Amino acid sequence: MYKIWLFPFLLLFFHYSVNAQADWTLKRTNDGINIYTKTVSSSGLKGIKVKCSLPAKLSQMVALIMDVDAGEDWVYGTKSSTLIKKVSPSELYYYSEVDIPWPLSNRDFIAHLIVSQDPRTKVVTINGPTEANYLPVKKNIVRVNHSNGKWILTPTKNNAIQIEYTLEVDPGGTIPVWLVNLFATSGPTETFKKMKAQIQKSQYVNANLSFIDND
Repeated sequence: MYKIWLFPFLLLFFHYSVNAQADWTLKRTNDGINIYTKTVSSSGLKGIKVKCSLPAKLSQMVALIMDVDAGEDWVYGTKSSTLIKKVSPSELYYYSEVDIPWPLSNRDFIAHLIVSQDPRTKVVTINGPTEANYLPVKKNIVRVNHSNGKWILTPTKNNAIQIEYTLEVDPGGTIPVWLVNLFATSGPTETFKKMKAQIQKSQYVNANLSFIDND
């Protein structure tokens, strides 16, 4: 069975596209996690959007997402996740391999994470486009050439945040479209459930990020 994640990386990344809200169809609601899908290409591949709320600070969530070496702990289907280059506290590159059951080949990607915050609304945006040519292709692993992911973190009352994650992917190779779409809802559900537990670890709860304003 095919595994995808949401983190960027997540899971395999899906390419973010801007479309009307009406295009999205709610496919699953589980433990406060709402998963929407829509068809984004003539081949039938589906984009996904995940929305949920968490009792957390903005810096807490950003610290978790930017701690890419811990991706194996909570991102569904992640075999490895390794920091390649830290450009600044709010920008980095990392490599991840996604575990695909035999006889299909594993996928890998290099993601470029960039964090920004609106100084007025305090809304945080994290873009995660892939950089397919950043590292040489590995033998027996299919490189994901076209993908992107986007987090939008909106502060709400009582030290909580509203999370919206949108993505779509072309995983390359010979993975059947129906199999990709089948797990487009299962992967995000498992990832976000684990994320809710992971974010309560002390290194994230106590994170103090100079580029994030929690007030």
